[in-house]
Amino acid sequence: MKEEGEVSSAAAAAEARLAMMELANMMAVPMALNAVIRLGVPEAIWAAGENAPLSAAELLPAGHPDPTVLERLLRVLASRGVFSEHGGSPRRYALTAVGRTLVATGPSGASYADYVLQHHQDALVAAWPRLHEAVLDPTGPEPFARAHGGVPAYAYYGKDREANEAMLRAMTGVSEPFMEALLDGYAGGFDGVATLVDVGGSSGACLQMIMRRIGTIKEGINFDLPDVVAAAPPIAGVSHVGGDMFKSIPSGDAIFMKWVLTTWTNDECTAILKNCYNALPDGGKVIACEPVVPDQTDSSVRTRALLENDIFVMTTYRTQGRERSEEEFRQLGLAAGFSGFKAIYLDPFYAVLEYTK
Repeated sequence: MKEEGEVSSAAAAAEARLAMMELANMMAVPMALNAVIRLGVPEAIWAAGENAPLSAAELLPAGHPDPTVLERLLRVLASRGVFSEHGGSPRRYALTAVGRTLVATGPSGASYADYVLQHHQDALVAAWPRLHEAVLDPTGPEPFARAHGGVPAYAYYGKDREANEAMLRAMTGVSEPFMEALLDGYAGGFDGVATLVDVGGSSGACLQMIMRRIGTIKEGINFDLPDVVAAAPPIAGVSHVGGDMFKSIPSGDAIFMKWVLTTWTNDECTAILKNCYNALPDGGKVIACEPVVPDQTDSSVRTRALLENDIFVMTTYRTQGRERSEEEFRQLGLAAGFSGFKAIYLDPFYAVLEYTK
């Protein structure tokens, strides 16, 4: 007969094996999510009215030979909080608050569904088996480039129109709700700004949102690579300017940048911020929106989301690009010459980082 200590030890070992089984099979979660988006499940449930619960059979074409195949996907995603499961026969599923992020609510028609689909394109998935190579050779090409004959992600997007459009929709789907949170909670941060420069502004959509809300901004400068701004649409009050942020940045009262610093090394971030410093008047500031990782590691959803995104950056964009802590961002600003720094947390994922000259 086993002693009590042996029983508890065996139970703990069994729980550990169970936990590892979950980790080993975790690929099933994002792939199931990818599949139900491709099948149009979130939109179909939402379109049914009042988020009405639907069965797998109701979510598939009439006469489908085996709706239980879809039900199995819905069950695993219900266990992760994407759907709520309503018992009975058949089981029915509605969207949770998490699941509703997959349904478009902004003016562009994009949503977090686009973010999921973009992250799980074949080209990006192909990089993940080479993640260990980033550890062995951190100064070499990132796993994405290794998987694609040395071509980095942004160059790949530049050559593949479909992949680039998927990336832009993904960024739009995430950007719109963040920008609403920013403009609701940080509008006063633009006081005294008549000319605003958006570094890495792509189409100028974020600059347009800011200028629509903040009437005191009279001039916007959308600054990005020449081929990017060449495709940007006309926007009232906005000048599209092409250039290289590592060489110089247009002057303004304030500089806005969103999700720019994450994909660059510390030295590169310092160079970007120094060019921002040179482009600003005394008292001018950089308003940078970036993920900020916590100092302490825990098992919260926020910490996991931030740390997982850090590994995505490592794999796809730059091995030595990285998510940073608040103190690491502060030190980048000091190295670039900024005397003032403040982090403002308006969103669970992205923080607003103020660098004041």
